Amino acid sequence: MVTFLYIAGLVLFIYLFCSITYLLVIAIAGLMYKEDAPPQSPVFARIAILIPSYRDDHIITATAAEALHHDYPADKFDVVVVADSLNHATIYALRNQGIRVIEVNAHMKSRSINAALSTLPDDKYDLVMLLDADNIMKPGCLRMVNNYFQAGHMAIQCHRTAKNENNNVALLDAISEEINNHLFRLGQQSLGFSAAPSGSGMAFEIRLLKSIFNWKPILENPGEDREIDMQMLKRGIRMHFIPDAWVLDEKVASHDVFEKQRLRWLEAQWYHLRMFWEPEMKGIRKDRHYYNKLVQNMLLPRSLYLVVFSAITVLVIIRYLTGWEMFFPVPGWWLSLMLFFLLTLAIAMPSRYYSSPTFKALLSLPTLMLSMIKALVRVKKGRKEFLHTPKTFTGMKQSQE
Repeated sequence: MVTFLYIAGLVLFIYLFCSITYLLVIAIAGLMYKEDAPPQSPVFARIAILIPSYRDDHIITATAAEALHHDYPADKFDVVVVADSLNHATIYALRNQGIRVIEVNAHMKSRSINAALSTLPDDKYDLVMLLDADNIMKPGCLRMVNNYFQAGHMAIQCHRTAKNENNNVALLDAISEEINNHLFRLGQQSLGFSAAPSGSGMAFEIRLLKSIFNWKPILENPGEDREIDMQMLKRGIRMHFIPDAWVLDEKVASHDVFEKQRLRWLEAQWYHLRMFWEPEMKGIRKDRHYYNKLVQNMLLPRSLYLVVFSAITVLVIIRYLTGWEMFFPVPGWWLSLMLFFLLTLAIAMPSRYYSSPTFKALLSLPTLMLSMIKALVRVKKGRKEFLHTPKTFTGMKQSQE
């Protein structure tokens, strides 16, 4: 029994050491990222702003109105709302604003997007900008997207950031989003890899996006952002992250919604990790981009790292109280590993979050860790239904550093 615990502890330590070293390297790389933005282009791409909306009646009209009045030439973009289970009054109000509405009965974001794309002529639009029903583009966003598109980028990720930080859960979720931006977008780009898609605030050349959503398995997959990532990997296309193109996004503000959202993310990660061993991946080039993406899919969610280190801390305390050497390596090694993980988070977290509200919000971490554990035990293989996370925050954050 003791031998088994020693071996299990060593395997876990090696996994954590490798994954935390990877995270620390890309965190440091993110600090070094520098880029000369392309010049202002005199040519304006024709853009379809596509907004899938599932039962978001209370917020979609405000979101669509904000998009409609964005500072981009009015004859160069259209706002298209994909209405899934919206009320007739909401649809009427949208159309009354001059917004195109496509009614669907899909109950899944990927199917809604695919249905809408099939109605968009290739010769009418150059780009498709995907927004969620709560997303608001900050001034200049589409112009920056256009500049990068004209410079040759076919897949673009804007800087998605928090619309709301109205309680501890929302604040921690906002911080998590910014850590993701640093690690999996800035850090990746700094090392020459593709930035990871966020799920919204994304722009694609229209034919590329149609080809991705014409692939049947994506229509049965609630984790369409990870599927987009996989499909671009297969095509050898890199997504480009624009740090200054801001898109405001609502952060979850309750433990129940946090659990449901993380459950959806865990299931999507598990599904796509298995895909690396599927027959269709055999023909893909096994280069550094492939292995980098494989490593990303093997990483634990950050809250689960915290759960693991909390459990190890309890075991260390038990060891010192009882003298029972139940695991290997020695506690000092585990402590060093935990400190490296915390250092990684500290590097990736924007300086504006080093504040008293953040330290107060950390008091909510144990409850969120419990929610993550509950999400982990609820993971369902091959889920077909979309786990909708309701939006409730209709305000707009007025400033952003």
